[in-house]
Amino acid sequence: MNVTKVSVPTVTNVRCVPANEATEEDLDAVFGVNNGDYCSRCRCQRFKVPGWFWRDSTLEERIQANFDQAACGIPDAPTSGLVAYVDGEPAGWVAVEPRIAYPKLLRGTRIPWTGRNEDKDDPGVWAVTCLIVRRGFRGRGLTYDMARATIDYARSHGATALEAYPMITEPGKEITWGELHVGARQAFEEAGFVEVHHPTKRRVVMRVDFERSDDLQD
Repeated sequence: MNVTKVSVPTVTNVRCVPANEATEEDLDAVFGVNNGDYCSRCRCQRFKVPGWFWRDSTLEERIQANFDQAACGIPDAPTSGLVAYVDGEPAGWVAVEPRIAYPKLLRGTRIPWTGRNEDKDDPGVWAVTCLIVRRGFRGRGLTYDMARATIDYARSHGATALEAYPMITEPGKEITWGELHVGARQAFEEAGFVEVHHPTKRRVVMRVDFERSDDLQD
């Protein structure tokens, strides 16, 4: 498949850390608080809240769930993503967890599953479901850094594979940040993900498979 390469501006001094090493104030800075952005209202709960998202949860509940899942300030606890810092400032968020941690992804959307023979309940497969860039840091290629960071993080925590479900972007066509929360295909491609399925015109399934330790033994 031929994919057009697009030159993307880059940021320097980027550091991505597990969210349990960040603070709740850092998460608020990235997601925004009452600033009108979709992410400030969703707080990365789209695939977490059972039932109808907007009806069955309040903003306050989603914010608290975001904090609880990230386990900010508790480095030994499981966490739900990575926080990106640029020159020490919290600038981005990427959700990366075992795929089974997203109930609505498993049972409430067709994108990852249409046309695939995939075990939805495989605990070894992790997923990247959301990338957020803070206002003031957008358009500088930060999602590329975050996509790369998810690979080492998932692998180091025992994942056998890592998936993402990004969008195909077209040069010159504007896409809102709310719509592009799944990430752009090129960011994952350059990180080393491989397209394994193309379920819709604008969405793809991309994946990295890690070698199992027993596969390395004679």
